Amino acid sequence: MKFAAIIPARFASTRFPGKPLALIGGRPMIQHVYEQALACEQLSRVVVATDDERIKACVQKFGGEVYMTSDQHPSGTDRVAEVATQLHDIDVVINIQGDEPFVQPMQLEQLCSMFSEAAVEIATLAHPISEEDFIHDPNVVKVVFSANNRALYFSRSAIPFLRGQTEGEWKDRQQHYQHLGLYAYRREVLLQLTKLSPSSLEQAESLEQLRWLQADFSIYLGVTPHKSLGIDTPADLERAERWWREQNT
Repeated sequence: MKFAAIIPARFASTRFPGKPLALIGGRPMIQHVYEQALACEQLSRVVVATDDERIKACVQKFGGEVYMTSDQHPSGTDRVAEVATQLHDIDVVINIQGDEPFVQPMQLEQLCSMFSEAAVEIATLAHPISEEDFIHDPNVVKVVFSANNRALYFSRSAIPFLRGQTEGEWKDRQQHYQHLGLYAYRREVLLQLTKLSPSSLEQAESLEQLRWLQADFSIYLGVTPHKSLGIDTPADLERAERWWREQNT
């Protein structure tokens, strides 16, 4: 089985224009993501998918592989799928967000290993929540899953809701899980997903993965001890820079 990582990256961003080119430790964010993916030995290819010439030039400068895509894609998944149509020898595609500079090779290896089970069409990761505030934060996506690790639902709300329990004590009463924005798909499944129309649950929560669940695709969860450190704002970038310095001094 052959695996490829595709990193969708766009320059335009309402909250943080030019984010993939922002520097962390003197290197562009997109380079950090790319090099972290390269460290996963199970990946046959690592490709950046972008519609911006500035990002293309940056990737080529550090020696990465890059594909130019349409600028009309409504989501990163669609951008990834466009590149996947050209990777005919790849069985599984991993979608790594271009704003995840600290994605761990071990996380990618875990995703790859999940496809040893024939039932797995889509795989993703979750991390145990240890901070009470995260449970109630709508910017932190929560997930609940079945005994065989198949996702039951994703939500910006606190799930499961603890009836009769005082907020502030939930983390001690029930383990909640944060969904991390890493996805792996069998290539043919990814191409099917991009043909789906937006669903009512997706529109309600603004979570694309609910479209797939509502269309009866199965999403399997792996639990990872590694947290996500995505970059959404300039303030997040400052935090990432501090973290990088701590790890490299």
